[in-house]
Parts: sequence; structure tokens; C-alpha cells
Amino acid sequence: MTREPAASSEDLRDDWLDLEGRASPTVFLSWQWLGHWLHVYQPRASVLRVTQGERLIGLGLVVETDERRHGVMKSRCLRLHQTGHKLLDQIWIEYNGFLAERGQEEVVAEACLRYLCNSMPDWDEFIIGAIDAEEAERYARITGLHKHLRWEAPCFGVDLDHLRRAGGRYLDTLSRNTRHQINRCHRLYQQQGEVRLLRPDSIEGALAVFDRIGPRHLERWGGGPDQSGFANPDFVRFHRELIRFQWPDGGVDLVSLMAGDEEIASFYNLVYNQVVYFYLGGIEAETDNRLKPGLLGHSLCIEDYRHHGFHYYDFMGGDERYKSNLGNLHRNLVQVSLQRARFKLKLEDVARRARNRWIREAGDGYER
Repeated sequence: MTREPAASSEDLRDDWLDLEGRASPTVFLSWQWLGHWLHVYQPRASVLRVTQGERLIGLGLVVETDERRHGVMKSRCLRLHQTGHKLLDQIWIEYNGFLAERGQEEVVAEACLRYLCNSMPDWDEFIIGAIDAEEAERYARITGLHKHLRWEAPCFGVDLDHLRRAGGRYLDTLSRNTRHQINRCHRLYQQQGEVRLLRPDSIEGALAVFDRIGPRHLERWGGGPDQSGFANPDFVRFHRELIRFQWPDGGVDLVSLMAGDEEIASFYNLVYNQVVYFYLGGIEAETDNRLKPGLLGHSLCIEDYRHHGFHYYDFMGGDERYKSNLGNLHRNLVQVSLQRARFKLKLEDVARRARNRWIREAGDGYER
């Protein structure tokens, strides 16, 4: 087990790609994402390497930062594949973890976590997210540290391989009500002209689609902190450069839903190993509640990706109703803090529990 600065690791790209080929990562643990993250944000990351003899079987990138909370408390944090800077981390990695050779996942996780606990003693919290909830529980057991849950969300998706094996249409797998809404919406939009999916034919066109998503995304999610990433120049820069580098090789897909000559929805997807990760979209706000361009667009995209041989359409983390209507639950994601036995963290936990209890009791009193 070794550690070195990422900035001085000359072989990191080649080693990562070699191990990636022997692993089963999601897009967020690929060099496609993390190599771009290192290039754009240049975090002061350390590379963790796990070897068996001369064979590299595990990699991870950790960043040391200080986090100030409540105006007075400072916590020394380690983060996995995140910078610790709120604006930079708004790109929000999902399916996080250590990159490990297939079959060596538990060995790699245990080696990395024990190294962090035993050889880097000065941190207070190891913050990991968003990570599979079962994986987070395993990390807590390995370290023996207190697990504080910061965030959680279900993940929904559509198994396109299963759809192809079963035959029939995707719409036929949905509930009667969802199917009715989509079909009715489709008929209404056909009154404006042909309903179709349209993809750009150049990098400039792909960037233009992304830029057009911005105003709709801001309208839907808001321009304040923790709302739309389009209000954050660092977020926009990260993704515009990702599109510029990855669109020619099919690493990202920009799709417009057209009704006649009008673009009524746009989708920005990450693509890796024939899996489609829906990252964000810009949906036209309609006053007629029968018009649901988001539902319609996703359903047409799913059929299109199924037809072209993709394996899975992943809505990723979020409990929005459309995700559960269109997909099936496949895992739960969490962000957790694994905390050492520090007095300040115990005091914070006591205060947090008291506040939450007060909120619950106040809510119960209001309802009565």
C-alpha cells in the first residue's frame, strides 16, 4: 500500500486505465470522469495504490481539507474523489468508491481504509459520497468509526438488456396511468408536427444544446446555493470541457426532443460501457398539465437506447416521482461521514439529535 501526490504521479493515467480494464466501474470511477476532474480542478489529491506483489489491484484519490461548521467548529476532513470545496463538488459524483480489480473489491477497500486510519492519523472525518448504502455500511464496519448519515436517495433505472430479451415495447412495462399520460402527451405534441429525437452533429452543436438546457434548468431548480449547477461557473466549465473532450468519442450524449420545429426538452447523458447515465435535463414548462415533455422524452430515449444495444438507462440518485414511474429501484445512495472519537464531533452529534427531536416534537404539536 502506497500513497503519493497525484500531481507528481507520471504513470497515473496509464495505471488507472489499465486497472479500469480489469475492473467493473461506473462512469464516475472511470478515467473519463476522474481524469477530467483532475485536469479541470487540479485538486491537491493523493493517490492510494493497492498491490498484490507486483500487480496493481486498487486505486483511489483522497483530498485533505478543513470544513468549518456552525461558524466555530473546524473539522479536518478526508474526501474520496471530491475537493471539499462546495462549488467544485457540485458536479456531485455518484457510485463512489475505490477502483478495484474484479473480485478484489473488499480487499482493496479494507487495505485503503486501514491505511487511512493507521497511517494518516490527523483527520477527524472521512467523507464519502455518494456511495452505495451497503458499501458505506461495509466501510463503517472495517474502520469501526461512527457513521453519520449526511444524505440519502434511491436510484431508479431501466434494464435495457431485459427489455430486449422480453420483447415488446418499453411503454408496455409501465403502469396504466403512466402509459396513458405519455401516449396522450405524444398525441397532443403531434399536433405541432413530428415528434422526434434529434442529436447534434458537431461539438459546437452539442455545446449549444447544453447551453440551452441552462435557462430551463435554472427556472426549474433555482439559481441559489445548492440549486441549479448552471448558476455556478465552475460547474458549467467542468461540463462544457467534458463535452468538448468526450462528445467525439461518445462519452456524452446530448439529445433534444422536438415537436415540429420546437425543442420541448433536452437531455445531457453520460455514456460509459454501454450504460447511459441521465445527468440532467432542460424541460419546457407547460401550462397545460397534459403536456409532460420530460416523461415523453425519457420514454423515447429509453426506446432509442434499447434499439441501439445499450445495457442500462440509469436515472441515478433522486426520489423525484418521474424516476419511480419510469424505472425500477436498483440501489440506495448515501453520503456519510466516518468520524473519529473527537469530543467536538460528539458534541455536534448531541446538538444535532436535540435539534431533530425538537423539530419532530414541534411538528407533532402543530399537527394536533
